Amino acid sequence: MLLEARQLRSGYSIGDVLQGISIAVAPGEIVGVLGRNGVGKTTLLRTLIGLLPVRDGSVFLYGRDVTTERAHSRARRGIGYVPQGRDIFPDMSVIDNLRMGQFIGATRATTANSPDFDLAYRYFPFLQQRKAQRGSTLSGGQQEMLAIARALVSQPEILLLDEPSDGVQPNIVNEIGDAILGLKAERQLTVLIVEQNIDLVQKIVDRAYVLDKGRVIRVLDVDDIRSTSRLAEFLAI
Repeated sequence: MLLEARQLRSGYSIGDVLQGISIAVAPGEIVGVLGRNGVGKTTLLRTLIGLLPVRDGSVFLYGRDVTTERAHSRARRGIGYVPQGRDIFPDMSVIDNLRMGQFIGATRATTANSPDFDLAYRYFPFLQQRKAQRGSTLSGGQQEMLAIARALVSQPEILLLDEPSDGVQPNIVNEIGDAILGLKAERQLTVLIVEQNIDLVQKIVDRAYVLDKGRVIRVLDVDDIRSTSRLAEFLAI
């Protein structure tokens, strides 16, 4: 498996949010994490990237135990992360935001000598046209695409996406879905995505884990995902 969590427990000062979660993502998969608000989806991604400490259990990247490694170390090993709310650098230009991704990728032994800006520009062409523009002047959807492109420049093995459709208009959500599918086909990009937009989930996700109260309660196959009524039921748990 490319990324694996075994019996993961993590949370905040008030206690554990994750109650022994185990998931696995194979190379080239797009795997969803579904469930209602407050069940631990964002906590899971933050723990996998290393922003929250693991209280029990383990995290493996290509079979290597990275449980005790900090977020920057996991990023250098190939875990890309796009948080909910995008979290771009608003006062920096588009090109400087992308260069921040370059700093992560440049330290990885598997990274090419030059950053892969061409790939980001090809999937999100407006970024090249507006590379001198400040991030804060972009629309919410454009900022989301910039955040994804910044992660792509680091050439991740797996991309963790937290609610990329949040606050984004439908046509841009559709463009983001197209880009993810294109990157999967072209670069075998692996994605773990937290998402509640049914259309996006059905468009891109191969299988999904359903969370409730910090636990995995169901694993959905492609037939479950393609059934709108069944998927809506799981998203409302």
